[in-house]
Amino acid sequence: MKACGLVVEYNPFHNGHLHHIEAAKEKSNADCIIAVMSGPFLQRGEPSVIDKFHRTRAALTAGADIVIELPYAYAVQSSELFAKGAVHSLHQMGVNSICFGSEIGEIEPFIHTVNTLQSTITKYNQIVKMHLNEGDAFPQATNKAYEAIGINHLDIMQPNNILGLSYVKTIMKSNLPIEPLTIQRLNNQYHDETIEHTVASATSIRKELQTVGLTEKALQTLPKGSIQQLQHYKETAGIWHHWEQYFPLLHYKVMTMEKQQLTTIHGVDEGLENRIKRTALHAQSFSDWMQKIKTKRYTQTRLQRVLVHILTDTTKEEIDRFTQNCSVPYLRLLGMSNQGRNYISQHKKHTAIPIITNLKKSLPADLSLDERATNVFYSVLHADNRIKLRKQEFSGPIIADAFT
Repeated sequence: MKACGLVVEYNPFHNGHLHHIEAAKEKSNADCIIAVMSGPFLQRGEPSVIDKFHRTRAALTAGADIVIELPYAYAVQSSELFAKGAVHSLHQMGVNSICFGSEIGEIEPFIHTVNTLQSTITKYNQIVKMHLNEGDAFPQATNKAYEAIGINHLDIMQPNNILGLSYVKTIMKSNLPIEPLTIQRLNNQYHDETIEHTVASATSIRKELQTVGLTEKALQTLPKGSIQQLQHYKETAGIWHHWEQYFPLLHYKVMTMEKQQLTTIHGVDEGLENRIKRTALHAQSFSDWMQKIKTKRYTQTRLQRVLVHILTDTTKEEIDRFTQNCSVPYLRLLGMSNQGRNYISQHKKHTAIPIITNLKKSLPADLSLDERATNVFYSVLHADNRIKLRKQEFSGPIIADAFT
């Protein structure tokens, strides 16, 4: 069976994601669509609106055949490590291709950019370091370095282009037998904050959900299965998740941690612990804290990732184990269709790492990071809801036919 991989967050699953699945299947001519999906906390350092199990059900009803979880150690990271975890997870699943959405919609500029980078890497690194020393944030420093080495055919300030480039770099650098494919995003920009079309950005949909609710405007952007999962989660959990709900817990942790403890947390570098402690004294909400703490050097996305790592007590040492390994240590299977089940039964004997279906069995030590992240994610719920939803961790993978 031929498989195509997708790197996703589905926060929430919307019409653009449905188009991605359908276009990827057509472009790759694949028999099986495999999505590697972030768990409770996402690449930009945010909690997901609903948990990974409800997002898995939404994906399966829309045509995904297998959903696996991207380990937390890769999920809440900058694009390079995020891509490494996602691409190597899909490689372990035996995909023939990976299809991603991008602002440019053509694969050749990505391949050309990677080749140019490889031939000028020393100069590129020197220029990045120079601009970082001058106070630029990493995205601005890399953009200036791209311009200096003559890369102008790919706008790497666009978020999907940045991630897509990281996927292609990982494939080519690791010499993986995976064909990179891309499709163009429809109608909207990644950071659009208002819903203008039936294909809208996840950012605009989340804003609508959190400020107004599941309005007609939001409903038109979501497939039926996604609407059902959003409604079911709200009924079961009582909330849709957002950062402000975690502010009291985060603030308590920062206020009770010594600066030396903070320096052990992944991402707390360059004296950032001093700024975190100082601004915490006057923070009145999460959004207020962000306004006080962010600078040109410390972007909101970078800070949000650091604050997630503080919540989950994720240390530099723990993440180093993942960065030093060439591949991923395990695969966590969240759900599958009948087609996906057939694929796994054929492929699992060729997989060199364990495929984990629930938390009942003897588990790799590195999975403790995922478990901590899940526990923190559910911590803002009422006790009865938290206990009920956490039980999903001990069930087997979701089977599409069992709920469709």
